[in-house]
Parts: sequence; structure tokens; C-alpha cells
Amino acid sequence: MAVDVNNESAVDADLESIAALGRHILQQLYVHPETEVSVILVDEEPMERLHLEWMDLPGPTDVMSFPMDELSPGRPGSQTPPGTLGDIVICPQVAREQARRGGHSTADELLLLTTHGMLHLLGFDHGEPAEREEMFTLQRNLLAEFLGRPAPQETID
Repeated sequence: MAVDVNNESAVDADLESIAALGRHILQQLYVHPETEVSVILVDEEPMERLHLEWMDLPGPTDVMSFPMDELSPGRPGSQTPPGTLGDIVICPQVAREQARRGGHSTADELLLLTTHGMLHLLGFDHGEPAEREEMFTLQRNLLAEFLGRPAPQETID
């Protein structure tokens, strides 16, 4: 599984942990091992531009997902076809503020946002209460499995 992580921001981050988490999620959700995904960390200004261009909302946001091949999770014995899952863009400065409000580390928040972005790429959403419960429960479980401890509480609205 190719999980490419690039830090274009001014904030240091553990890129190997982000990549390892991405591989963990893809494995757990039966995504074909030849699937590619990209995670990019950007500063507030480029994130604000993306947020305005794609969502028509001002200001930087924490994470945005840009799906490509519209893959959804596979199941035991039936992986997804190989493909390009898409891109996840995360703003570490927004993550740092959310981590402060949530009472956990910025590193944990970056992992939380990576998980959230991966699930969006795989077709999960949180617009409706039932969707939110399904997505956030899976998000917590995947991250807790990876961390070997309880996942940090979501700070995403």
C-alpha cells in the first residue's frame, strides 16, 4: 500500500506514523495493497485557498479529502480493486489548536485527522446522525487499534 506523506507546512510532524496509520487503515478495511493515497500537510494560507475554492467557506479548515477512484471498503475475502484512493490535505496549525481544545497532543490530532480523511476517501460521511455515529465509531476504533490505547476525542465539528 502506497501511502505518500509530504509535509509542505512549517510544523514538524511524524510523517512515518501518519504513513503507518494510513497503511493500517487500508489493511483493516480490506483495500487492495496496490492502492495509492497521498497525505499532504500545508500551512493555513494554502488550506484557506482550498477551503474557499472547494467548499466556498472562508478560513482554513483542519482536513479536506479529495477522492479519486471512489473506492469503498472491501470485506474479508473480497478486497477493493487496486486504484488511487485520493488526497488528504491537513493543516497542522488548525490541528494544533484543536488538540489544545481537546486536551491531547498535536501528534494525536494529526493522526485523528488522517483517519477522518481516509474514511472520507472511502465514502464515509457525517452529515446525518446515523452516518456520524458509524463514521466516528469506526474512526475511534481504527485509531485505538493503531495506537494501542484509547483514541483521542474528536474535535471535528
